[in-house]
Amino acid sequence: MTLQDIKKLDTVTSERLRVHDGNRVWKALAAVMAHSGDLWVLLPLLGLIWLLEKGAWRRFALVQAAFIFVMAAAVFLIKYSIRRRRPDGEFGSLYRLLDPHSFPSGHAARAVGMAVLAAPVVPGWAIPLLAVWVFGVGISRVALRLHYVLDILAGYGMGTAVSVAILGFSAL
Repeated sequence: MTLQDIKKLDTVTSERLRVHDGNRVWKALAAVMAHSGDLWVLLPLLGLIWLLEKGAWRRFALVQAAFIFVMAAAVFLIKYSIRRRRPDGEFGSLYRLLDPHSFPSGHAARAVGMAVLAAPVVPGWAIPLLAVWVFGVGISRVALRLHYVLDILAGYGMGTAVSVAILGFSAL
């Protein structure tokens, strides 16, 4: 399979996962899910945890925030090295203006990494909810024409690798 074949398969698969403009309910749900992975949503939540909690939860919030900033820098460097244009679309004009590149998905990297870092400290029943959130953030970014499927998979890979490394170092 050539690079062109992979790119074509990625484009076709991504197009099949798109939310069509006439489906307002699915588009609204996808928008909520996509925004749940935004920096401007997650950083204030972590700030509240840091302000209101003590001990291990305060450390948790700091580790998560540090992960977010490290991941943002890594994603930015890769995006501006590869420069893959976002799919054509109207949703997310601010994303398109400030960050016209799609590979890899920072939202996908952030969601999976935060979930992996949270897994050891949340109750067992929360793990499936984290998995649904991670999947939802990724698929919603494709559904809204902000990313291709391979952007999401690359983001998941990056976020997983960095968060597993953090967990490995913190266990020392």
